[in-house]
Amino acid sequence: MSSQPTHRFYKDWPQQCAPDDYWGQVRRTVGGKPIDPAQIDLIVDHMARLLVLLEGDRLLELCCGNGALSTRWFSRCAGGVGVDFSEPLVEVARRDFTRGGTDVFLLESVVDFAEAEWQGVPFDKALCYGSIQYLTREQVSRTLEGLRHPSFGINRFVIGNLPDRDRESVFRGDRAPFPLDDPDSAIGVWWTREELARVADAAGWSATFEDLPLDSYQHHYRFDAVLVPVGSP
Repeated sequence: MSSQPTHRFYKDWPQQCAPDDYWGQVRRTVGGKPIDPAQIDLIVDHMARLLVLLEGDRLLELCCGNGALSTRWFSRCAGGVGVDFSEPLVEVARRDFTRGGTDVFLLESVVDFAEAEWQGVPFDKALCYGSIQYLTREQVSRTLEGLRHPSFGINRFVIGNLPDRDRESVFRGDRAPFPLDDPDSAIGVWWTREELARVADAAGWSATFEDLPLDSYQHHYRFDAVLVPVGSP
């Protein structure tokens, strides 16, 4: 049985967007409009810093979407592999963001991908930005366990833009409560840092955490996690 993520939005919604509406396709928007280009640059630079992304690195990106962000990280290193379960998004990535043989986009559940032994060139770093909350907690655990297989070679894994359960009330304000544990909801599963640290540790990773930059439009209710294999210096 496939371990397909349960969230269907990213299979259905992209087909309603224009072919070049890259941020709309992945709902990287505010008030229905694409976020400011300066925010995109901030995301790219901040994640590259947390990854300690080097020119010679091979990067794995889980939940890569349409590749519009992926290509910006891949261009800073030796290339990479993006994995996503959304056929329309992967089609856009392959059509518009595949650079001369150095980048590959795969249509697959990230859980299934992580649980299969990798047959290609090992990676150095891995990234999942703004998407892991659309997996169930059990799927996250399985993904982290799978990525510890030596065939992946990952020495640093950054999970970016997680909704912070401890700051949900700051985000919600006067609005009615909404689900915090539903991967099919608009924001997905809200995590505490302590819970993610426990799940990561059980899978063989040591986790540290960072707040988003103060000039990020989501800094008030999200955080980033940096995972390294347990026992790494």
